[in-house]
Amino acid sequence: MENTLEVKPTRALLVSVDTGDFDAESSLSELFELAKSAGADPLLSIEQKLSHLEPGTCVGSGKLIEIKQACELHEIELLIFDLELSPVQIRNIETATDVRTIDRTMLILDIFAQRAKSKEGKLQVELAQLKYMLPRLTGKGVEMSRLGGGIGTRGPGETKLETDKRHIRRRMETLKEQLKEVEQHREQLRRRRKKDNVITVAIVGYTNAGKSTLMNFLTEAGVLAQDKLFATLDPTSRALKLPNGVSVMMIDTVGLVRRLPHHLVEAFKSTLEEAALADIILNVCDASSDEASLHLDVTEKLLVSLGCVDTPIVPVLNKCDLLSDDMDIMRISNAVKISAKHGTGIDKLLKAIEDNLPLRVKCVKLLFPFDKAGLAAALRKNSTVNSEEYTADGVEVEAIIDEATYGRLREYVIE
Repeated sequence: MENTLEVKPTRALLVSVDTGDFDAESSLSELFELAKSAGADPLLSIEQKLSHLEPGTCVGSGKLIEIKQACELHEIELLIFDLELSPVQIRNIETATDVRTIDRTMLILDIFAQRAKSKEGKLQVELAQLKYMLPRLTGKGVEMSRLGGGIGTRGPGETKLETDKRHIRRRMETLKEQLKEVEQHREQLRRRRKKDNVITVAIVGYTNAGKSTLMNFLTEAGVLAQDKLFATLDPTSRALKLPNGVSVMMIDTVGLVRRLPHHLVEAFKSTLEEAALADIILNVCDASSDEASLHLDVTEKLLVSLGCVDTPIVPVLNKCDLLSDDMDIMRISNAVKISAKHGTGIDKLLKAIEDNLPLRVKCVKLLFPFDKAGLAAALRKNSTVNSEEYTADGVEVEAIIDEATYGRLREYVIE
């Protein structure tokens, strides 16, 4: 009889400190989802309002005692703080509670470490982990020698403080060089796409908004689609033929979360550039979320910061099957309402993509005299031909052509 060892989720307690700098309630709700995505079981949360963080322990002394008692009562194995902790704070909290402690950034890095599949994704994760770890080595000593062992510890591990600082810096330089090579390859692919007049459509938005489900429905891409945050970390590209005959390249990108640390955005910049350099962007949100409008707005601001000022951005309200028609979110202007799971509204989404196609691709009707029928044959070989008909005046062709082809055949265009 085969023995199967069932791995139990890590029992976690979430700690939120509200200093008024951000929406602590919404951030804590997202931390619950992040913890579950990492494989933890977030049993409960403890919150405290403070005008400023305690430098030594983040929370007040009384709250720290409450946390310790809750850990003992519920047999908590992991404390997750919804902010970034200093090495001193982590050490003091662990000493006081005798429970392993991580912060929000460490949790996100752990999820990234689990999700990365491609060479580029793994390189980016390791570089982000090392960048986060390096300034935290001072004063940690032997405590940094934990390898593996659970959430927040996956990825690179440390042994001796003095030698590892040099080792980490060398490793970071190596990773940067390797990433540069991968990015150069990606840039070559982009240039080839542009040369071949490939139109790209990027799917962006908050994590768990249903982007991968939409990608799978449109292209049968086989992208991992789960009810987990950061289920997709590596960009996936698949071809899609629109109803008007134009073929586009769909790109699924890494999801966003609120308060994503800057160095994580930097680490995945090349992935996000897939969206920044796209011809059309689909800004997908979970319409059933209370913060759908905010998610759309935050994503659009990030895209603008990446240089997507003139790129058409189509707001896509996914999971609309979970809403009633009178919900405020449904009134967002220019938004397309869909359900990627059931295929509802996909025809309208495809029409929105067609309406925003770049001008370098044209759908035209041409009439070739019979003595120029060879041009029609060449068109069939190099362009997308929607229809072809022999008339008394010659061969009438409706086709999708690029600017260069349009320039050569302009005299034969009749519509």
